[in-house]
Amino acid sequence: MPISSRSPGTSCSPGTPRRRLRSGLALALVLGASSASAQPARRPAQPPAAQPPAGQAGAPAPQPGAAPAQPGAATAAPAQPGAAQPGAATAPPAQPGAAQPGATPAQPGAAPVGGSDVEALEPPAPTREPLMPPADDTAAPAAPQPARPAASEGPSAAAEGTERKATQGEIGARPSEVYAEDWWAHARPTFEFHGYYRLRWELFNSFALGRTDLRNAALWPQPADNSYDAAHAVNLCDPSETTSGGSRDFHWCKSDTQAGANMRFRLNPELHISDNLRILSQVDLLDNVVLGSTPEGYANQPGAGGGYQVARRGGYSPLGAFSSTQWAPSAGINSTKDSISVKRIWGEYMTPVGLLRFGRMPNHWGLGMVANSGDGHDSDYQSTVDRLMFVTGIKKYDLYFAGAWDWANEGATSASLQELEGQPYDLAQSDDVDQYVFVAVRRKNPELQKLDLARGNMVVNGGVYFAYRKQTLANDENVDSEHPDKSASLGATADTVASGYVHRGAEMVIPDVWFQLLYKKFRFELEAAMIYGSLDLRGQSEADYTNVLSPKDTGWGIRQFGIATQAELTEMEGRLRLHFGFGYATGDDDVPSLKPVGTLTGAMDPQNSTDRTYSTFRFHPDYRVDQILFRNILSRVQGAYYFRPGVDWDFARDKNGQRAGLGAAAIWSRASEFVQAPGNARDLGIELNGQLYFQSKDGTLNDDPDKMGGFYTAVQYGVLFPLSGLGQLKGEKNLQPIDLETAQTVRWYLGILF
Repeated sequence: MPISSRSPGTSCSPGTPRRRLRSGLALALVLGASSASAQPARRPAQPPAAQPPAGQAGAPAPQPGAAPAQPGAATAAPAQPGAAQPGAATAPPAQPGAAQPGATPAQPGAAPVGGSDVEALEPPAPTREPLMPPADDTAAPAAPQPARPAASEGPSAAAEGTERKATQGEIGARPSEVYAEDWWAHARPTFEFHGYYRLRWELFNSFALGRTDLRNAALWPQPADNSYDAAHAVNLCDPSETTSGGSRDFHWCKSDTQAGANMRFRLNPELHISDNLRILSQVDLLDNVVLGSTPEGYANQPGAGGGYQVARRGGYSPLGAFSSTQWAPSAGINSTKDSISVKRIWGEYMTPVGLLRFGRMPNHWGLGMVANSGDGHDSDYQSTVDRLMFVTGIKKYDLYFAGAWDWANEGATSASLQELEGQPYDLAQSDDVDQYVFVAVRRKNPELQKLDLARGNMVVNGGVYFAYRKQTLANDENVDSEHPDKSASLGATADTVASGYVHRGAEMVIPDVWFQLLYKKFRFELEAAMIYGSLDLRGQSEADYTNVLSPKDTGWGIRQFGIATQAELTEMEGRLRLHFGFGYATGDDDVPSLKPVGTLTGAMDPQNSTDRTYSTFRFHPDYRVDQILFRNILSRVQGAYYFRPGVDWDFARDKNGQRAGLGAAAIWSRASEFVQAPGNARDLGIELNGQLYFQSKDGTLNDDPDKMGGFYTAVQYGVLFPLSGLGQLKGEKNLQPIDLETAQTVRWYLGILF
């Protein structure tokens, strides 16, 4: 919704006779012109009636000089996948004086289709949708619309992959976002808002799977009000009506269900200073705030031994039962977050030789397996980088190259709690985590890609994302370490920070390959990444460098690999989408769990042998494949692989974007290394997901049915049947045998996208 920043012209008030006279003359001229234009001077020529196709009865003979229709002629506007829009495809322009039946009038100044310069091809101006379809429906088949690479493979993989998203930081999405015609374009400042508001209600049932692990070591902790054994009993439910000696009798509380709702209002403001200069940002309001979590009277204060403690309630709300309103979230008082959170701000300057991008920006590559911008309507995690990047390329071959310098971690700064103004600076250089990125990608211009697919040509896109990061010194001391006074806390002095340094010696290379193949209505994509590196120390002790069991094998290695694929076939004019997903993340046979458990050495898992190599690969948490196991219980795909067939069907779909449909998927999950699974078996579970969704039409945003806008709602259901990998070991069964329980979830999404 662009809002022009130009001020309107100054209007004169009719306060003087002269101004009144001028107003009267202007009014007379307007009325005279209107009367003249209303008189029918000449009746315009009627457009030629729609003629039947050649070869049918009543078809006119070809006119001399008319250009013959060419097969595969370019469409006037992109159509639905596989659907032929009446009158959408036209033959080449006819010779002067030759009228072609059903031809779409040429747009003034339209660039010819074809040629090597992709900038010459611009999408035609949108036309008003006719109330009735034209009689001639012999247009050539429209270009099939390949699905946009999905950032997540949830139950609505096809739908979520094609929604309207904020700028993801993708490289070479279209040439018009990389190159400018001149170093300075025409200044026309505008301010645009995009984003969404959402409310999600969720119910979790038996997510602990019936396991009786300690809450601080469980894959999913038991609900606080669930008495799952004698040591964790809440004996306060179902009180007796009669008293014995002045006290009541209670029973154990039993509840393995958790439910609640949360909301977020996300804004993506864009300030366009000129055609080639803009500032972009992202701001979240009430970011994933749990409804009812900031009631009146609830507040915290710093505790004497660290952390927080609940402050005494006020007189008007002495108990939570008397809360009558919600307070605004305030970090450290009644919430972990503030009401407003500025996530990103970055600038972009397009020049004739490329794009300069700088600031705190999104980072997205390929399918989003490693770098995922998290801009989906149901996203919860993001990849955000502090970066300076330049993008250029060879337009003729649709090749793009980018180089970036990332500030991944600067370490301690001079910022002080006693001085909230001024300019803080980095206290040291050797503790910085520096990252350098190089990208080479071939990405076909979207308009030319549609034409190639319409002609039956295969389109191949792909590239490589290569990152190198390094850190020499580090101070990762924390309150759980042996020397918390040496930590790099806020306001810590340079001497304190220096006293906590160790030689981290971290070095990593991260190559990430992306490949996409499009053919007619079929899409196949692949992303494969590796993390190869080493560490001198995991924690804060020099003794961690030496390997007692193998003196020659010092330090620690990092060898991780992951791959994700997506295949999709679109049928029934885009209404039916069949998809299949596969993902694999390497495991580690020296680590006893899939999720990191953390030790005094930090968040690094202990190694059970002399191998000293960390090889558990973890997908980005916003790469979604299911509703229960990987999304919630394990929080992401890690140390496991899966197979995911699915289908989405729009049983009602209009050209203006309004649609309703169903979706279903089945996910079979297995551990890459059986020793990491709780039950020491590979099979983790089989999960079934289903959903019913509806999207309303929303004017211009939904002129493209592959973009989400307006009101959107979905009801989703998931059920997980846990297998032996999530069960117990033989020794645990002898001590306290359990029966694994089926986990279920119900989700209701309500959103407004713009």
